[in-house]
Amino acid sequence: MADLDQLTQALARNLKRWRRERGFTLDVLAARSGVSRGMIIQIEQARTNPSVGTTVKLADALGISITTLLDHEQGSPVQLVPGSQAVCLWSTEAGSSTVLHIGAEARGPLELWSWRLMPGEGTTSDPHPEGTVELLHVTAGELTLVVDGTTYTLPAGDSASFEAHHPHTYRNDGPEPAEITMTVSIPPVG
Repeated sequence: MADLDQLTQALARNLKRWRRERGFTLDVLAARSGVSRGMIIQIEQARTNPSVGTTVKLADALGISITTLLDHEQGSPVQLVPGSQAVCLWSTEAGSSTVLHIGAEARGPLELWSWRLMPGEGTTSDPHPEGTVELLHVTAGELTLVVDGTTYTLPAGDSASFEAHHPHTYRNDGPEPAEITMTVSIPPVG
Protein backbone atom coordinates (compact mmCIF):
# COMPACT_ATOMS: atom_id res chain seq x y z
CA MET A 1 0.00 0.00 0.00
CA ALA A 2 1.17 3.54 -0.68
CA ASP A 3 2.99 5.41 2.06
CA LEU A 4 0.57 7.56 4.08
CA ASP A 5 2.89 10.59 4.03
CA GLN A 6 3.21 10.31 0.25
CA LEU A 7 -0.59 10.21 -0.07
CA THR A 8 -0.98 13.19 2.27
CA GLN A 9 1.49 15.21 0.20
CA ALA A 10 -0.17 14.19 -3.08
CA LEU A 11 -3.62 15.07 -1.73
CA ALA A 12 -2.38 18.48 -0.56
CA ARG A 13 -0.75 19.24 -3.92
CA ASN A 14 -3.64 17.94 -6.04
CA LEU A 15 -6.40 19.58 -3.99
CA LYS A 16 -4.71 22.96 -4.29
CA ARG A 17 -4.03 22.45 -8.01
CA TRP A 18 -7.59 21.36 -8.89
CA ARG A 19 -9.18 24.05 -6.70
CA ARG A 20 -7.16 26.73 -8.49
CA GLU A 21 -7.76 25.16 -11.91
CA ARG A 22 -11.51 25.32 -11.26
CA GLY A 23 -11.19 28.91 -10.04
CA PHE A 24 -12.64 28.04 -6.61
CA THR A 25 -11.73 30.05 -3.55
CA LEU A 26 -11.49 28.20 -0.25
CA ASP A 27 -14.97 29.47 0.63
CA VAL A 28 -16.47 28.30 -2.68
CA LEU A 29 -14.99 24.82 -2.32
CA ALA A 30 -16.18 24.65 1.29
CA ALA A 31 -19.72 25.57 0.25
CA ARG A 32 -19.75 23.12 -2.68
CA SER A 33 -18.29 20.21 -0.70
CA GLY A 34 -19.71 20.69 2.78
CA VAL A 35 -16.14 20.48 4.13
CA SER A 36 -15.10 23.35 6.38
CA ARG A 37 -12.70 26.00 5.12
CA GLY A 38 -10.36 25.20 8.01
CA MET A 39 -10.25 21.52 7.09
CA ILE A 40 -9.50 22.37 3.45
CA ILE A 41 -6.62 24.60 4.58
CA GLN A 42 -5.23 21.80 6.76
CA ILE A 43 -5.47 19.32 3.88
CA GLU A 44 -3.80 21.72 1.41
CA GLN A 45 -0.98 22.25 3.90
CA ALA A 46 -0.62 18.45 4.39
CA ARG A 47 -1.29 18.81 8.13
CA THR A 48 -4.08 16.23 8.30
CA ASN A 49 -5.22 12.93 6.82
CA PRO A 50 -8.92 13.40 6.03
CA SER A 51 -11.44 10.59 6.14
CA VAL A 52 -12.47 8.79 2.97
CA GLY A 53 -15.83 10.56 3.18
CA THR A 54 -14.20 14.00 3.28
CA THR A 55 -11.91 13.11 0.38
CA VAL A 56 -14.88 11.88 -1.69
CA LYS A 57 -16.83 15.10 -0.94
CA LEU A 58 -13.89 17.21 -2.13
CA ALA A 59 -13.40 15.14 -5.29
CA ASP A 60 -17.14 15.34 -6.08
CA ALA A 61 -17.17 19.11 -5.52
CA LEU A 62 -14.23 19.48 -7.91
CA GLY A 63 -15.81 17.15 -10.49
CA ILE A 64 -12.90 14.67 -10.46
CA SER A 65 -12.39 11.12 -9.24
CA ILE A 66 -10.92 10.31 -5.85
CA THR A 67 -8.10 8.58 -7.75
CA THR A 68 -7.16 11.84 -9.47
CA LEU A 69 -7.20 13.65 -6.14
CA LEU A 70 -4.85 11.04 -4.60
CA ASP A 71 -2.65 10.55 -7.70
CA HIS A 72 0.99 11.12 -6.85
CA GLU A 73 2.45 10.42 -10.32
CA GLN A 74 0.77 12.35 -13.14
CA GLY A 75 1.83 13.40 -16.59
CA SER A 76 2.49 10.26 -18.68
CA PRO A 77 -0.05 8.80 -21.14
CA VAL A 78 0.55 5.50 -19.29
CA GLN A 79 0.23 5.30 -15.52
CA LEU A 80 1.65 2.22 -13.78
CA VAL A 81 0.67 1.46 -10.21
CA PRO A 82 2.63 -1.27 -8.44
CA GLY A 83 0.52 -3.33 -6.07
CA SER A 84 2.49 -1.84 -3.19
CA GLN A 85 1.08 1.61 -4.05
CA ALA A 86 -2.61 0.66 -4.19
CA VAL A 87 -4.66 2.60 -1.64
CA CYS A 88 -6.53 0.71 1.06
CA LEU A 89 -9.48 2.98 1.79
CA TRP A 90 -10.84 0.95 4.72
CA SER A 91 -10.37 -2.39 6.41
CA THR A 92 -11.72 -4.30 9.38
CA GLU A 93 -10.07 -6.64 11.85
CA ALA A 94 -12.15 -9.49 10.39
CA GLY A 95 -10.41 -9.00 7.03
CA SER A 96 -12.86 -6.95 4.96
CA SER A 97 -11.29 -4.18 2.88
CA THR A 98 -11.60 -1.99 -0.18
CA VAL A 99 -8.53 -1.30 -2.29
CA LEU A 100 -8.46 1.38 -4.96
CA HIS A 101 -6.04 0.03 -7.57
CA ILE A 102 -6.25 2.70 -10.25
CA GLY A 103 -8.59 5.29 -11.73
CA ALA A 104 -8.81 7.87 -14.49
CA GLU A 105 -10.79 10.93 -15.43
CA ALA A 106 -13.22 9.86 -18.14
CA ARG A 107 -16.74 10.56 -19.40
CA GLY A 108 -18.90 8.32 -21.52
CA PRO A 109 -19.57 4.58 -21.78
CA LEU A 110 -17.64 2.17 -19.55
CA GLU A 111 -16.89 -1.49 -20.22
CA LEU A 112 -15.67 -4.08 -17.68
CA TRP A 113 -13.65 -7.02 -19.01
CA SER A 114 -12.05 -10.19 -17.63
CA TRP A 115 -9.12 -11.47 -19.68
CA ARG A 116 -7.19 -14.72 -19.57
CA LEU A 117 -4.06 -15.00 -21.72
CA MET A 118 -2.30 -18.33 -21.94
CA PRO A 119 1.53 -18.46 -22.07
CA GLY A 120 2.87 -17.31 -25.43
CA GLU A 121 -0.41 -15.74 -26.53
CA GLY A 122 -1.35 -12.12 -27.06
CA THR A 123 -3.53 -9.73 -28.97
CA THR A 124 -3.01 -6.36 -30.64
CA SER A 125 -5.70 -3.71 -30.57
CA ASP A 126 -6.21 -1.02 -33.14
CA PRO A 127 -6.08 2.46 -31.62
CA HIS A 128 -9.42 3.50 -30.13
CA PRO A 129 -10.98 6.98 -30.56
CA GLU A 130 -9.16 9.91 -28.94
CA GLY A 131 -10.15 10.15 -25.27
CA THR A 132 -10.55 6.39 -24.72
CA VAL A 133 -8.89 5.23 -21.50
CA GLU A 134 -8.16 1.66 -20.46
CA LEU A 135 -7.51 0.66 -16.85
CA LEU A 136 -6.29 -2.81 -16.01
CA HIS A 137 -5.36 -4.86 -12.97
CA VAL A 138 -3.32 -8.06 -13.22
CA THR A 139 -4.79 -10.66 -10.87
CA ALA A 140 -2.58 -13.64 -11.81
CA GLY A 141 0.55 -14.29 -13.83
CA GLU A 142 2.38 -11.50 -15.59
CA LEU A 143 1.21 -9.21 -18.39
CA THR A 144 3.40 -7.61 -21.02
CA LEU A 145 1.71 -4.39 -22.15
CA VAL A 146 3.03 -2.53 -25.19
CA VAL A 147 1.66 1.00 -25.70
CA ASP A 148 2.84 3.10 -28.64
CA GLY A 149 6.00 0.99 -28.94
CA THR A 150 6.97 1.07 -25.24
CA THR A 151 6.90 -2.23 -23.32
CA TYR A 152 5.74 -2.48 -19.70
CA THR A 153 5.84 -5.63 -17.55
CA LEU A 154 3.12 -5.94 -14.91
CA PRO A 155 3.22 -8.80 -12.39
CA ALA A 156 0.14 -9.93 -10.48
CA GLY A 157 -1.05 -7.15 -8.17
CA ASP A 158 0.06 -4.29 -10.42
CA SER A 159 -2.28 -1.96 -12.32
CA ALA A 160 -1.98 0.41 -15.27
CA SER A 161 -4.02 3.02 -17.09
CA PHE A 162 -3.31 4.39 -20.52
CA GLU A 163 -4.69 6.51 -23.32
CA ALA A 164 -5.96 3.84 -25.70
CA HIS A 165 -5.84 5.97 -28.85
CA HIS A 166 -2.23 4.74 -29.02
CA PRO A 167 -1.58 1.35 -30.66
CA HIS A 168 -1.43 -1.29 -27.91
CA THR A 169 -0.75 -4.97 -27.41
CA TYR A 170 -1.38 -7.39 -24.54
CA ARG A 171 0.98 -10.39 -24.30
CA ASN A 172 1.71 -13.19 -21.91
CA ASP A 173 5.45 -13.79 -22.15
CA GLY A 174 5.44 -15.76 -18.88
CA PRO A 175 5.13 -19.47 -18.08
CA GLU A 176 1.68 -19.37 -16.47
CA PRO A 177 -1.75 -18.00 -17.47
CA ALA A 178 -2.19 -14.24 -17.02
CA GLU A 179 -5.52 -12.99 -15.70
CA ILE A 180 -6.54 -9.38 -16.05
CA THR A 181 -9.52 -7.26 -15.08
CA MET A 182 -9.92 -4.30 -17.42
CA THR A 183 -12.19 -1.29 -17.68
CA VAL A 184 -12.50 0.66 -20.92
CA SER A 185 -13.89 4.20 -20.87
CA ILE A 186 -15.06 5.42 -24.25
CA PRO A 187 -15.70 9.12 -24.88
CA PRO A 188 -19.28 10.08 -25.69
CA VAL A 189 -20.10 10.62 -29.36
CA GLY A 190 -20.66 14.21 -30.48
